[in-house]
Amino acid sequence: MFDTLFSLEHTIASSILEGESLPYMALCRIEGFIRELIPSLGDEYDITDDGIAIHRSAVVSPSAVLLPPLIISEGAELRTGAFIRGSVIIGRGAVVGNSVEVKNSILFDEVEVPHLSYIGDSILGYKAHFGAGTMTSNVRADKRSVRIHMPDGTIDTGLLKMGALVGDCAEVGCNAVLNPGTVIGQHSNVYPLTSVRTAVPPFSICKADGTIIRKRM
Repeated sequence: MFDTLFSLEHTIASSILEGESLPYMALCRIEGFIRELIPSLGDEYDITDDGIAIHRSAVVSPSAVLLPPLIISEGAELRTGAFIRGSVIIGRGAVVGNSVEVKNSILFDEVEVPHLSYIGDSILGYKAHFGAGTMTSNVRADKRSVRIHMPDGTIDTGLLKMGALVGDCAEVGCNAVLNPGTVIGQHSNVYPLTSVRTAVPPFSICKADGTIIRKRM
């Protein structure tokens, strides 16, 4: 399932994910990767001494708070009150909206997180979309390492912090909670107000009662 989550041609972070059979392990290396990548970005980016690179076509609200290291790609939009806490890559044409907080995460091109969300220790694939108030929970209540409940068994990631892996073109409804270690397959939908604690296969629908069904194609 991991190998079908993401289209790597739709992110500037492709090299950190290529050949990685467990994509969540890239979360451990984002900070160093960004600092190494920034010097190669070219003249289209304005780069600060402390490690923030903003493409000149990006639109960043004056009220957004930006902490390094950070890359904001071509045509991205950061709206009122966005809080980027560092170790973040925001892809081309992506939207980080009103009062959205992001840390230690990769947002592929054209991701949309428009309103009131938290994205922590997560990877959001190409054109993934979060409804208002959707949260990625990245720490277990018992503070033990995060586990991923896959269809063929449980994986202990060894990570104390991990949010969600959300595949290309996935749609997550308003006020959903993606619990630590959630995986959402590409082109899948999560209904509003759903608490997800497992892996949702690609081309599926996850309902609020926990039922997962295959989409009609």
